Amino acid sequence: MTITTIFDNTTTKELAAELIHVYTKNTLPDIDSYQKLVKQVKRKLLYEANVIRPHNKAGFPGGIVYLKKNLPTIIIPDLHARMDFFLNVLFYKDSTGLSNLQKLGLNLLQIVCVGDGFHAEERAQKRWLLALEEFNNEYEDHKNIDQEMKESFNLMEMVMRTKIAFPEVFHFLKGNHENIANETNHGNHPFRKFAFESPMVTFYVKNFYGEAFLQDYSKFEKCLPIIAVGRNFLVSHAQPLQFYDKETLIEYWSNPDAIEGLTWTDNDLSKQGTVQKMLKYYIDPMFYKNSLYFAGHRAIKEKYSLLEKGRFVQLHNPDKFSIANIQISQKVNLDNIVMELKNNIKQILKSSHIRKLNAVKL
Repeated sequence: MTITTIFDNTTTKELAAELIHVYTKNTLPDIDSYQKLVKQVKRKLLYEANVIRPHNKAGFPGGIVYLKKNLPTIIIPDLHARMDFFLNVLFYKDSTGLSNLQKLGLNLLQIVCVGDGFHAEERAQKRWLLALEEFNNEYEDHKNIDQEMKESFNLMEMVMRTKIAFPEVFHFLKGNHENIANETNHGNHPFRKFAFESPMVTFYVKNFYGEAFLQDYSKFEKCLPIIAVGRNFLVSHAQPLQFYDKETLIEYWSNPDAIEGLTWTDNDLSKQGTVQKMLKYYIDPMFYKNSLYFAGHRAIKEKYSLLEKGRFVQLHNPDKFSIANIQISQKVNLDNIVMELKNNIKQILKSSHIRKLNAVKL
């Protein structure tokens, strides 16, 4: 029996195998099974406990996630269909010999993703341009967009399965790319970067998965929270456009401007002093002095980038596997907590095969 199997509970082992399977399969998801998964994770989100996500006046979880103050926290920036990034975070082991996935199962860790699961970025620029030609021909041929959708759907399958397995310690916030229906309401806007990604994806889903699937997935996106409150930090997808109080964010379904303001704000468009005001309002006075606000959204080239007099931290480097690993302490030292993980996907796949063999012997 290996050290890994000693610390793995059944849920963790099953999830590990599922995640590896999703990564290694070379097919688009089956519509029926994927739609069931979407509905399952939506139910999880709609029935999150009031202590974790304070409920709105209608009795449903609001837009705020209150993280556990006694647990270390990993913040994962924009994923953009990077399945290898997600797996490297979950299977990363520190000096304890435990992976982050095992720590989730043992309630020794919590993880917050800032959103943007869909749409590969620079690495897929050429593919997007080829897919645009396919789109212009109404997907008569669709091998390039198939590859894009496979990566995006499969990444989000990993996210959904992790949320279902560990709902209290794994959270995925809504980003501006969580807009599968290409809407111009509910705080959403259509978008483009290398091609016409937003309408291209919507047209694909309608044609190959159907309107009912599109609406189910869109409802799942609308159930996602938009801000996480930690012991000495805040997390949202983007820099906050302005100050938002608790009532506004709990009632976020009725406040689309708040959704837009936490998912779409470009650099330096935030009203001056907003980050400090948000930190002072949401963070306990004992921890406010050294508190920080984390987000992704806009791409950076550095390990991390600072705005708002050093209180706002951007993490999204599309070329790196960068995360923030916040331990339980009053001070947050960015040079220590912002980590760049190596891409160990080959070792992960190899070790997962070994674990399966060991599991058979138990």
